Amino acid sequence: MMRLRVMTPVAQVLDAPEVAAIRAADASGAFGILPGHADFVTLLETGALSWRDRAGRESHVAVRGGVLRVRGGALVEVAARDARCGDDLAALAREVLAEYSRRDAEETRARAEAARLHVAAARRLREVLEARRRPAPVPATPAFGPGAAPDGREDDAP
Repeated sequence: MMRLRVMTPVAQVLDAPEVAAIRAADASGAFGILPGHADFVTLLETGALSWRDRAGRESHVAVRGGVLRVRGGALVEVAARDARCGDDLAALAREVLAEYSRRDAEETRARAEAARLHVAAARRLREVLEARRRPAPVPATPAFGPGAAPDGREDDAP
C-alpha cells in the first residue's frame, strides 16, 4: 500500500493512507503508480488524479497543475496550485477542471501581456539612453549680411 498526500499552498487537501493504485497525467501522457514504484518527480498537467483504495473504491482529485513526487515506493506527494477532491469524476471535470482551465488561460494571457509591456518598456528605455549619448545639436548661427554685426546688431559703419 501507498500513502497519497495532496497539498496546496494553503492546505493539505488529501491524506489517503491506504492507496493501492494511482493514475495521473503529465506532459508525456497518463501514467500509473503502484506500490514499490521507483522514485521520481514529474510536473502534472491541470487535470484529475485518480486513485483506488485497498477495497477497490475509486476517488479523484482535480489538480491545477503541480508537482508529483514518489518516494520509497510507498509515499506519493502532490503539491498543486489548487486541488479539490470528489468521488464523481464527471462532476469534477464539469465544475472544477473547466474553472482551472479558464484560470490557466487567463494567466497565460496576463503573462503574455506582461511580457509585451516589458519589451515595450525596455525599447523605450533604450531609446532614452541612446538619445542621451548623442551630442547635443549645435544651434544655427545667424547669417552675416551687409550692415549686420556678428552679434546680430546693425553695424554703424558706412
